[in-house]
Amino acid sequence: MWSVLFLTLPTQPTAVRLRVWRSLKALGCPLLRDGAYLLPRDRQDSFQPVVDEVRQHGGSAQVMWLTPSDEVQRDEVLALFDRSAAYEQWRNTLDNWLAALPATAETEARRQWRAIEQALRDIQAIDHYPGEAMLQADAALADARAALDTRFSHNEPRAKADHGIPRLDARKYQGKHWATRARPWVDRLASAWLIRRFIDPQAQFVWLQDVASVPRGALGFDFDGARFTHVGTRVTFEVLLASFGLEQDARLSRLGAVVHYLDAGGIPAPEAGGLEAVLAGLRALHADDNTLLDAACAVFDALFANPGNPSPPTRP
Repeated sequence: MWSVLFLTLPTQPTAVRLRVWRSLKALGCPLLRDGAYLLPRDRQDSFQPVVDEVRQHGGSAQVMWLTPSDEVQRDEVLALFDRSAAYEQWRNTLDNWLAALPATAETEARRQWRAIEQALRDIQAIDHYPGEAMLQADAALADARAALDTRFSHNEPRAKADHGIPRLDARKYQGKHWATRARPWVDRLASAWLIRRFIDPQAQFVWLQDVASVPRGALGFDFDGARFTHVGTRVTFEVLLASFGLEQDARLSRLGAVVHYLDAGGIPAPEAGGLEAVLAGLRALHADDNTLLDAACAVFDALFANPGNPSPPTRP
């Protein structure tokens, strides 16, 4: 159930109209229709200052309850509260900050960081139905803070890895067999590309019809019980980034955001639709999973080489 504020604003003074508009925006009220604004039922009291001001200046304001007639109508109303676009814009700002961080002076970098952190808190304050996008943004913020500390606080003690993911030495993971489910899709293909390009260049991949039949000594990824799989809000690609110290690289972080969106939802990524279409086409073309991976690696190489991304990382 929701509360609906029906307004008829006074024509004068103009300042009142502007204050009301700013107040409704600060509350995170979506527009149901012209002059009708929504809030969750438990936030109804937040409307009262607006109601008082409108009535004080000769306008009309009534607060009523809205109950959906069916699930379709409920989903339509909930969609009005969606903050995905705001999180996407915030993530773009964060990515630009990360890209510029190596050339930014410490004082300016920290000033910008505080603004970015506050911008996320402002979005979260009006995200009345938080979901995957908010969790993903929090994880990205934590990674960005780690990048800031790495850049300027060399002597500060830091945890070896964030979000409970232990840091691993890639030198101990060379020439391994890596096992995952057959007919790989986005997260598995991206993870296999990451393994081949940045973790274990001599990796050999095993495509499992049954995840209970992992070969002895093989490293499993992206299935329940695997050595590397989803942790908290992170998909397998992001877990591998954190495990091998790659999560602070802006190019790979951006790819991680695309993979995350396609695999788990959350913050939209502009490249996601195109990547999904290309990978779907490759799956249709290639019945052999090794051939599919080779073709997909060329796609991920191209995305990684996109000049819109910041500079590449050093292989661990």
